[in-house]
Amino acid sequence: MSLLDQFSLEGKVFVITGGLGLLGREHAKAIAEFGGNPVLLDLEENNWMEFSKEINRNQKVQSHFIRCDITNEGDIISAKDTILDKYNRIDGLINNATINPKVEKSKSKNFSRLENLDLEQWEREIKVGLTGAMLCSKIFGQEMVNNLKGVIVNISSDLGVIAPDQRIYKIDNIDEKNQPVKPITYSVIKHGIIGLTKYLSTYWSNKNIRVNSLSPGGVFNGQNEVFVNKLTNLIPMRRMANIDEYKAAIIFLCSDASSYMTGQNLIIDGGRSVW
Repeated sequence: MSLLDQFSLEGKVFVITGGLGLLGREHAKAIAEFGGNPVLLDLEENNWMEFSKEINRNQKVQSHFIRCDITNEGDIISAKDTILDKYNRIDGLINNATINPKVEKSKSKNFSRLENLDLEQWEREIKVGLTGAMLCSKIFGQEMVNNLKGVIVNISSDLGVIAPDQRIYKIDNIDEKNQPVKPITYSVIKHGIIGLTKYLSTYWSNKNIRVNSLSPGGVFNGQNEVFVNKLTNLIPMRRMANIDEYKAAIIFLCSDASSYMTGQNLIIDGGRSVW
């Protein structure tokens, strides 16, 4: 196999959770560009038809959307059956879905702060970001085990390896108890995703299932200038990521180009975690 051929995903089927989110769409574009068929799972359709036509027309693949609650085991099993009926195979899974909690500005009670954390919020976010990834790995992964081949890529974050620097969220003229912060749930989920990666990589190592994680840094998406300046001062490359800068990493992790890599966390954050 040539080096170029090792990156090919031709004919393969990859399930992407949170597939119609900001990065989910980029993952789907990347899979399609290298010949794979992306199957997007999400709760909302979010202009799915237009996106599907764009992918299918430009890359000549068969993308598909399934409305699926990844916290519901029955929904995932139904999605798996639908995928097998349509494609007769599942080659990979990208666990991308998460709730990225808002860093709230507040002059009253700030629910982003640990001392004000609502238990229901904690449970809801853990259920989507961590339990959902486990359930999808369990159900789609078992299909890969049956075929003795497959790839799982779990999307973590630079905040899965470092703590959030709460100073970048600080707002002048607000007392400390109401200062906005990055909520604890996000850090716990993204650290947990890396733990899930390591566990699964050894659990299925004898089944030819490779499991790795990707830890992206912050993606520029129109955030306010003050925040961007504070964040980029923490990044050696002095900028946030462009939305398409993780596509090559996704292809590497999903393809045979990374055939001897498992249980690892690939950090692409402009160097932020080095400092």
